[in-house]
This record gives sequence, C-alpha cells and structure tokens, in this order.
Amino acid sequence: MKIAMWSGPRNLSTAMMYAFGNRADCAVVDEPFYAAYLAKTGLDHPMREAVIASQPTDPAEVVAGLLGSVPGGKTHFYQKHMAQHMIPGMPRDWMREVTNVFLIRHPARVVASFSAKYESPVLEDLGFLQQAELYEEQRAAGQESVVVDSADIRDNPQEMLEKLCGAIGISFDPAMLSWPEGGHSDDGVWAAHWYGAVHRSTGFAGPEGALPDLSGAAADLARAAMPSYEKLVAVKL
Repeated sequence: MKIAMWSGPRNLSTAMMYAFGNRADCAVVDEPFYAAYLAKTGLDHPMREAVIASQPTDPAEVVAGLLGSVPGGKTHFYQKHMAQHMIPGMPRDWMREVTNVFLIRHPARVVASFSAKYESPVLEDLGFLQQAELYEEQRAAGQESVVVDSADIRDNPQEMLEKLCGAIGISFDPAMLSWPEGGHSDDGVWAAHWYGAVHRSTGFAGPEGALPDLSGAAADLARAAMPSYEKLVAVKL
C-alpha cells in the first residue's frame, strides 16, 4: 500500500514518518516535492540550495518514484508530504492511485511553532488552504480520504494509530509507538534545521497544553486558517 500523508509544517509529520518508518514492512520518503517546490517558487527557505541538490526538481520524476516499486521491497510505502508544496503546475492526478490521509493541527499551534523557525510566514506557507483543497479534490474524484488530528494522536498514540491503521486497511504494529533517538536514515537534508526536537525523541510527546496566546499578525494568520482547519476537523477520525 502507498500512503500519502498530507500535512503542513510543525504538525507532528516527522514523528508520524518515524512511527511508520519503524515498521519492518514500511518504507518512507520525506517531502519528495520539496526541491521541485523551491525550484518553481524561488522561495528562499533555510538550506534552499542543499534541498534542491538533494532531490529531483522535475515533478514528473517525483511522481514516477512515488508510484513505482516500493523501496527496499517493503509491503507499504509511507510518503510524508507538505500540502503547501502542491502549487499550480504540480501534478495531482497521481493522488487517485494512493491512499490519502490528512494530518491536521490547530492553526494557533502551527503559527506559533512555525513562526519561531521561519520569518513572516503567510497563509500559503502553512498548508491549511491546500489541505482543504486537496481533500475536496479527492472527494470529488470518488475517494474518501482519512483525516486525523495530531492532538488526538498525542493524547492517546496507540488508540489513534490503531484507528488510523484500521481506516486505511493495514494492521497496527506496536513498533509504531517508538523509534530510535537521532533521526531516520531517510530524513531530508533539511532535518538539520527543522528536526531538532524530534531527533531527541524516542516516541510521541504527551498531550499539548493550552493553546498559545497569539497577537497581531500571528493571531490574524491563525484566524485566517481556521475555516480550512474546521472543514477537516468535522470529518476527522
């Protein structure tokens, strides 16, 4: 099975990749469209040149890898994607050939965390609009995608991973609940900038506290993301 997990930044996405990557039957890939996205947009992200050098910049080549043989001869292929990478011009028809899951997180938490790593983000950087759009596109194409909330996973990792595995039609593996400290061999080259906390982890962090208190531009950004988030909250596991 090929599992495309769509999230935005700072959204438990790396921990989820590690959870699936710790299964003996599962290969993983980390944000395969990142280099193509940077090449097309010209955005000056941290480690931009290193990212572009590390991956194909031709989206068609990326898609061929996603739909081809599963790396390592594994049974399952977990694909960690950032929804905001799917800008106009990026192919989307291939999504009908994989199982799509949408990983969501409250906008206030995403804005607070992302703003600490990236200066002056805008709504398009956060993935909420694109998640809702991609979900509706797949629904219109006849595919009912799965939606899972990162807060629910942190509240009860085993229960939610069992639900998720059941929803996509694979068996739950207790190995998903922990992973070795220090990262994964398939981490993107950008891990040095973004993955510090998860590299120090060996499992999912516990429940989150109160929502961060945002003001000014950050509060406006979180408010603008809420309608897209709420559309997916309504259909989450």
